[in-house]
Amino acid sequence: MDSFFGASQERVNRWNFEAMTNFRQISPKVQDHLKLVYLTLCSALISAALGAYAHILYNIGGTFTMLACVACIIWLMSIPQAQTTKRVRLLMAVAALQGSTLGPLIEYAIDIDMGILVTAFVGTAVSFTCFSMAALVAKRREYIYLGGFLGSGLSILMWVRLASFLFGNSVAMFNVELYMGLVLFLGYIIFDTQMIIENAHRGDLNYVNHALELFTDFVAVFVRILIIMLKNKSGKGEKEKKKRSD
Repeated sequence: MDSFFGASQERVNRWNFEAMTNFRQISPKVQDHLKLVYLTLCSALISAALGAYAHILYNIGGTFTMLACVACIIWLMSIPQAQTTKRVRLLMAVAALQGSTLGPLIEYAIDIDMGILVTAFVGTAVSFTCFSMAALVAKRREYIYLGGFLGSGLSILMWVRLASFLFGNSVAMFNVELYMGLVLFLGYIIFDTQMIIENAHRGDLNYVNHALELFTDFVAVFVRILIIMLKNKSGKGEKEKKKRSD
């Protein structure tokens, strides 16, 4: 637990610029692989933004784009790793479809307050960078143990969602799903990053799949941060209305 939160004094003392740029435990080959992964991830995020913009222009986001996104992921996983160009194109299609699917939420946030959308994205980017750096500078396999905890947490989250579907959604269950999901996917950023490093050292240099994993984590965190901020904004608006009525 201490290794996850970085609470020990020894780690605090070592947390300086030199430590943050210490990648000696990562071989040059794996470092090159990580550059490809993050470059592909950035391209996927741009593609997702274009997909969201396409929804705003043409109102295309919804169930169809969600199902198409899932179909493209399955198609991507079935293509041999040697067909890199085709796999990259499919990843960009997945990202664009994911962006279109999130289009209604993004459009709603823009209608409420454009600043919320910008803040949510910046907050997600900062969180993603910090947790990725924590995984990159940590000792190899240091956070692999998180996989069991995160998997258990994800299972609990699925049961909470199923209970909400069967017995009706309540504010308490919605909050549990929202905040617990945020914590879980922040943890997955660390876990997936270390797993990518470990698999790359073992010879798995499939940067498209690895970028897809991190893209999924990024989107999951972004959606939850955005919903939390919209929820807080709505709560403040209701309080102001009550004060005015009083």
